[in-house]
Amino acid sequence: MTLLQVSQLTKKFGGFTALDGVNLTVNKGEIYGFIGPNGAGKSTTIRVLLGLLKSTSGTAKIFGLDAWEDAVEIHKKIAYVPGDVNLWPNLTGGEVIDLFLKMRGVTVDSARKEKLIKQFDFDPTKKCRTYSKGNRQKVALIAAFAADADLYILDEPTSGLDPLMERVFQSCVLEAKEAGSSVLLSSHILSEVERLCDRVAIIREGQIIESGSLAELRHLTRIQLSVETKRAIDDIASVKGVHDLEAKENAYTFQVDGESLGEVIRYVSDFGVKKLESAPPTLEDLFMRHYEGTQSEGGK
Repeated sequence: MTLLQVSQLTKKFGGFTALDGVNLTVNKGEIYGFIGPNGAGKSTTIRVLLGLLKSTSGTAKIFGLDAWEDAVEIHKKIAYVPGDVNLWPNLTGGEVIDLFLKMRGVTVDSARKEKLIKQFDFDPTKKCRTYSKGNRQKVALIAAFAADADLYILDEPTSGLDPLMERVFQSCVLEAKEAGSSVLLSSHILSEVERLCDRVAIIREGQIIESGSLAELRHLTRIQLSVETKRAIDDIASVKGVHDLEAKENAYTFQVDGESLGEVIRYVSDFGVKKLESAPPTLEDLFMRHYEGTQSEGGK
């Protein structure tokens, strides 16, 4: 079942095209990663989905409803966490959490809220003006996960959190998925996306350049191989698909294109393999391969 559907979404600011034909689909019970550097179009897409910006063309629907026309109805069933949370300085963190939950119109599970406050090691009695960036993020995260939502839209949600709190956040996301909720996670922490997400979209300069499951995307990345042979391989650098060779005596470390892996292994086996190690490609490999040598333009 599709919860979120974006088709040929375009957003222009004067002569600048922030989004250029973006397509996204998030299904029920799915965690969808949305990655790209600042200026790529992630936050603009999310603002359109939240009904904060009107698209120039294309469609953005959540629960089958138009993101712009039906924003009020949509917001009853979603939870949103931005990357930079602004709070009322004279209210306490606990008061703001309760206010956020009241604004969503949800039934508050006090035990669940208190559990999250403890997990995030958060003091809800302090005034918001005293909070660090990380603690302001905790307010939004606790409010988001303290009640059920059909869809969580998270835009750089762990900005300012330490690694221990990032793990708490990840467990909250996985629990939401187990409960049948969907998550759109925009993040620059690639290891986080790789651990959590079922599918990923990479956006560059307002366009989706790759999307799919990690298994589907990994064939596009290069695999790291380390080989030690009995006899020297003088011409290994010329073998199709081999890149970034480092050689020391009869030990070789290099990257190989996924489609050439079988051929390369067959080739080196003729030289008497003593040791062979491979490291699977990561999401970071794919991301850097797309952005290597490129520079994004425009604002976030």
